[in-house]
Amino acid sequence: MTAAFPALAFAGIGLMGLPMTRRLLAAGFPLSVWNRSPDKCLPLVEQGAQQVQTPAELCADAGIVMLCLANTEVVGEVVFGPGGIVEGARPGQLLVDFSSLEPAATRAMAAELERRCGMRWVDAPVSGGTPGAEAGSLAIMAGGREEDIERVRPILAHLGQRLTRMGDVGAGQVTKLCNQMIVACNALVIAEVVALAEQAGVDASLLAPALAGGFADSKPLQILAPQMANSQFEPIKWHVRTLLKDLDGAVKLSREIGSATPLSGLAAQLMRLHGSQGNLQRDPATLVQLYREGEA
Repeated sequence: MTAAFPALAFAGIGLMGLPMTRRLLAAGFPLSVWNRSPDKCLPLVEQGAQQVQTPAELCADAGIVMLCLANTEVVGEVVFGPGGIVEGARPGQLLVDFSSLEPAATRAMAAELERRCGMRWVDAPVSGGTPGAEAGSLAIMAGGREEDIERVRPILAHLGQRLTRMGDVGAGQVTKLCNQMIVACNALVIAEVVALAEQAGVDASLLAPALAGGFADSKPLQILAPQMANSQFEPIKWHVRTLLKDLDGAVKLSREIGSATPLSGLAAQLMRLHGSQGNLQRDPATLVQLYREGEA
């Protein structure tokens, strides 16, 4: 495995990037890492990773460079900004982007990267949160050439339980927006349900086990409902800002292609309201505070 892929590189050591890179190191892949806040790389250096000073240096030895970054703007900066990946990239190398971005921007950046230096792009956003990243059970939805996705499949098997090619570059990002529409709307209705049960005198901590296996059951229900019922908002496993970014992306895409997304539009407004109350960096379990009396 590691002979076929002698070296990897990874930019973005955050909530998701840290456990993903730890799994790659544990699997035996030589790994170069970069992060805007360099100290976040220290646990990986202790595990055997090589830390570099600029994104361009990630391309020195690695055939495959992976990204897990906050948004479209940050990816653009890391790839095309001063000291960016484009300055070190060469033909035959592959960029695999786990970030959640705008599909049109992904297609534009992929075309520019290939035109400027011959490096090809696979958009491979993931679902499963930090528990999935730690367990290697992420769902990975990919867009790109079939041969490029097959090239990285043995590597991504260490990160996810399933890798599905959804189409050409950008198709992975469209699929992730669909995923986030379901997750975000689900999270908001779970918050309503927990608050309603509490105010009606029902023990909301029993909702998740009571509904397990029924049509209302879901992973978000089993994860969020107990956290909401117990006001357990830490440790933070993901961020309100992430759901809001992706809901905004879904609404933008729907306008571009003439599709209707009324529920996701309303969810974006509610998420933005919650974020405006100082919750952008907090866990989505805090959404229950929108509906509890005296906590909104």
